Amino acid sequence: MALTQDNMAQVILAAPIGICVTSAAGLFELVNPAYCELYGYREEELLGRHFTLVVPEANRQTLSELHDRFIAGGADQEVTAEWEVQCKGGEARHILANAARIVDPGGAVRKVTYVVDITERKQMERRLDFLARCDELTGLLNRRAGLAHLEEEVARSQRYGVALSVAACDLDHFKQVNDRHGHAAGDRVLREAAARMVQALRQQDQVIRMGGEEFLVVLPCTALEDACLAMERLRLSLSALPIGELRQTLSVGVAELRQGETMAALLERADRALYRAKAQGRDLVIQASP
Repeated sequence: MALTQDNMAQVILAAPIGICVTSAAGLFELVNPAYCELYGYREEELLGRHFTLVVPEANRQTLSELHDRFIAGGADQEVTAEWEVQCKGGEARHILANAARIVDPGGAVRKVTYVVDITERKQMERRLDFLARCDELTGLLNRRAGLAHLEEEVARSQRYGVALSVAACDLDHFKQVNDRHGHAAGDRVLREAAARMVQALRQQDQVIRMGGEEFLVVLPCTALEDACLAMERLRLSLSALPIGELRQTLSVGVAELRQGETMAALLERADRALYRAKAQGRDLVIQASP
């Protein structure tokens, strides 16, 4: 049995996904219950209003222009795209929208849009991206992402002849914190130490958690002497205030990239300087040997 216009409207209203029909002017002509539920509006609050009512204000002009080109036939007859939308209460959500351009027997052009809420999927994607790049405990770049960042900085330094320094850092006697006070206290120390390190450094500097109590600081456009001064300030700021009831100190080895040096060689010199800082009593900043 062929679908009549009335039957088609009933199908749209009963559909489990959000569907709306807008006029050539962009005004809502039909919205089904699933569409209203997604956005938090009643049907009568949408009908006759411009579709950009459910679009963040910053994107309304762009979406309106895209709609006009679509209606005029300047775009494909059917398009699929992801968009951020805005519910009645101001909540932002993400949708996958499939739009079709239709022409009725009288020649009037309309747009039918099928909407699927993909907010949870986008949140999961962001979460997975965060976990792939960042250390979950401290929010810093993890070892893999951090070394990729350093590799880019090394290439940039070698290409343009600008200074680059790195600092290998260890929280002193950290194992004793876990042994004496428990892993929850150890986690608290790591989080607070990471936050203080970020706060003490410049915005362009990058703090990386290499694992355990080991950190790496990447200081672009920074020569060795200035890098040592920056790390000395960081060391003092960390040891000046206890974390809870615990006083935490930092041992640091600093190295500046040499012309033609590989990333591995740079890191090895910084690590050797760190070992010297530990051997000399800890709570020190030591320059790498040239």
